[in-house]
Amino acid sequence: MARFYEFFAGGGMARKGLGPDWTCLFANDFDFKKGLTYQANFGSHELKVADIRAVTPADLPGVADLMWGSFPCQDLSLAGVGAGLKGERSGTFYPFWDVVRALKKDGRAPKLIALENVCGTLTSHGGKDFEAICRTFSEAGYRCGALVINADLFVPQSRPRLFVIGVRDDLPIDPALLSPEPLAPFHTRGLCRAVDALPKALRAKLLWWNVPTPSHRVSTFADEIEEAPTSVSWHSPAETEQLLAKMSPINKAKVTAAMRAGRRMVGGVYKRTRLNEKGVKVQRAEVRFDDVSGCLRTPAGGSSRQLILVIDGKKVRSRLISARETARLMGLPEDYKLPRNYNEAYHLTGDGVVVDVVRHLAQHVFEPLVAEAMEAREVA
Repeated sequence: MARFYEFFAGGGMARKGLGPDWTCLFANDFDFKKGLTYQANFGSHELKVADIRAVTPADLPGVADLMWGSFPCQDLSLAGVGAGLKGERSGTFYPFWDVVRALKKDGRAPKLIALENVCGTLTSHGGKDFEAICRTFSEAGYRCGALVINADLFVPQSRPRLFVIGVRDDLPIDPALLSPEPLAPFHTRGLCRAVDALPKALRAKLLWWNVPTPSHRVSTFADEIEEAPTSVSWHSPAETEQLLAKMSPINKAKVTAAMRAGRRMVGGVYKRTRLNEKGVKVQRAEVRFDDVSGCLRTPAGGSSRQLILVIDGKKVRSRLISARETARLMGLPEDYKLPRNYNEAYHLTGDGVVVDVVRHLAQHVFEPLVAEAMEAREVA
């Protein structure tokens, strides 16, 4: 079995994505509430709930094939305050690499390192934060390549995320895993611009991972909706009318079109502050009816929680998205144990990585690399 360390583990979604053929040697998160959910689903043996700065090589048993890190995104998000890697939360990138360096000094450097974060990482501080990440990989002795994967290829949620995957310099890479130049859909224009902006010497070291596109997704947002959710309640007709009243003319037109669709339509709604025709800031309800949920986000306030609008002909209903629905949109199975508190469940899922995306990377990048490294060691 391949072995891994899971940092910034949250509810263990990377672990779910890697699957039963991978053995977790160690997991870490600083949030004790998320830690309780992790333990409820996986047990407590591998988990250390503590600030990453308190993690030492002595905490990490064995040698990991993969070290996973979904470090906090708040300071790199386009919705954040722009602190980037200098921020208190996203700046935990550096303590993460302190652990990598300590393991390397101990002769236990992981074969692979995978980082996941928001796409704002590519443009944060004019691209300097992305450059810092790539340079850190290189200086630590890892060749790396980046991918932007939108989870809507796998689940009905729009959730583009940046993945930077590094392989130790001394390990072989099957040429079939690499492309000589960027390939759609995972090497986006934004990613290519960020790579082009890197210093020439650093850019020359970057890899273009050759990852196949998954088969066409058949599930829709409507397929994931519960008729009788237990974590939330349907709005009253008056509350639904109030929500509709907050819509701009173009969003009201979307609702009208959905009512004429001839099938049940489910739209994701977010409340946002916009300027009206008089230049005055007002709260608007914005809806999308493209069979895909909006990106789940950590709820910092009422406007951050996604609502849903369910339309059957002339019948229109609304409510908050349920905890179980958010779990389904993250690719979690029905038997995954969620926190009982709604806000805690939403926080857990909104902070996570989509299970299906991790599985795709495991199948097409991690597992071939680990297998090749093992084969090379046996030959030697």
